[in-house]
Amino acid sequence: MGLTPYHNRVNGCKLVAVFLFWLGTFTGDKHTCHAHAAEQQEPVTHGAFGLEQVVLVIQSQRNSYHARKAVERKVEIVQKAAELGQGVPVIVLLHELSDYDGNWSILPALPHLWSTYSQSASWFFFIEDETRVNLAALLKVLHRYEVQEEWFLGKCLHDNEASIIHHYAFSEDPASFGYPDPAAGWALSATLLRRLAERLQHERLKSDFTIDWKYEIALYIWEGGNGPKLTAVPEFCTEPRDNCATTFTTYLPNCGVPVSKEHVFVAVKTCQKFHSERVPVVKATWEKDAAFLEYYSDVADASIPTVSLGVPNTERGHCGKTFAILRRFLSKAVPKADWLLIVDDDTLISLPRLRRLLCCYNPTEAVSLGEKYGYGLVRNGYSYTTGGGGMVMSRVAVARLLSSGCSCYTDDAPDDMVLGRCFTSLGVPITHSPLFHQARPEDYSETLISLQEAISFHKHWNIDPVALYQHWLQDTHPRDEL
Repeated sequence: MGLTPYHNRVNGCKLVAVFLFWLGTFTGDKHTCHAHAAEQQEPVTHGAFGLEQVVLVIQSQRNSYHARKAVERKVEIVQKAAELGQGVPVIVLLHELSDYDGNWSILPALPHLWSTYSQSASWFFFIEDETRVNLAALLKVLHRYEVQEEWFLGKCLHDNEASIIHHYAFSEDPASFGYPDPAAGWALSATLLRRLAERLQHERLKSDFTIDWKYEIALYIWEGGNGPKLTAVPEFCTEPRDNCATTFTTYLPNCGVPVSKEHVFVAVKTCQKFHSERVPVVKATWEKDAAFLEYYSDVADASIPTVSLGVPNTERGHCGKTFAILRRFLSKAVPKADWLLIVDDDTLISLPRLRRLLCCYNPTEAVSLGEKYGYGLVRNGYSYTTGGGGMVMSRVAVARLLSSGCSCYTDDAPDDMVLGRCFTSLGVPITHSPLFHQARPEDYSETLISLQEAISFHKHWNIDPVALYQHWLQDTHPRDEL
């Protein structure tokens, strides 16, 4: 499904207006990432502190694969710190900060981070579990900035055009607002984090949705022009070069032999009005990479063919159809597979890359994987895998969900959100991969996606979907198929 949760609750035009007012874009201020003046001259040391005054937060996830990677990164950092001899940073695994799963969106975690680590911290530095850190270079960077001031540091990303995932904010000049690339690491001075933590205690967010946390935290910090904008730090890197304090490996690691085609069952949601418009695109691009695939529609069409699940088509939500797909997946009507992928008929996806990613995960665990969104996370809400980019579930996860009795409140309820609410209630973690995309490539930072091996994109608005697939998703030299 598209960004339908918004449209289920508020008129789209009003929503954009609310966000633009909140962001302060009506003021006409121009806010781009900027370089600190100290970077243009000889390094200046603002106070002497060691690594023991740095809280290093690994943005870990609860899934066993990511938890293991985070522990490995923590051990690596501790060993490097011992070799360096300038203190050992406090290392926090985000998924262990508390029992609350919503900490991944960062804002809910800030009060807890402040209350727990404020006594000794000068800086809070955030990295991904695949981010490598040069501790000596990191200290050198942080020493450039006066810790008593409010600093928000990172590698700067910006939109190339007004984006639906950012609510079309700064539509006249999308590149005028910068936000951090999490893969390169980003930092908050303790002075800034303290103010943010206090503000979160008494101020309600303007939106209940978390769509792109890195963009949204930059907006929250900027506070319509009342807070600091992101300061670009050239030493925060994703690709190796001289003087880097951080580098990044990949969001698509080599975990071994890709999962075989026969272990992934693909469900494509469609309806009669899109049989001639969207289904041919799937057939012309990625259908050939699936061993088991069915199209689920409101009518049976032997020419495709489609399967009618007896659920009328709805203009939004599709919860009834999705739960019918889950039941069919566990039945004897389809081949038994370890993994279920549910996509829309306007989703473009690389199944070979997905199978490479899936070999990192244990199919005997309850796994829900995709692009992670959130609802009401600052106030004990829940996370969900957004539907348009593709929702991946292990067979174990599907069985646990259906046996729990969790279900749709209406057939047209937002299926991805209902699944997220159900999995959250069952303690099944929603695992995020930034390689899944709810929108088109044009809706993301070019700097960001140009360094990815994307798994999916969504929507055919004003694009040639076949050309998009060939450019972004089709491997020139595919690996041997299994």
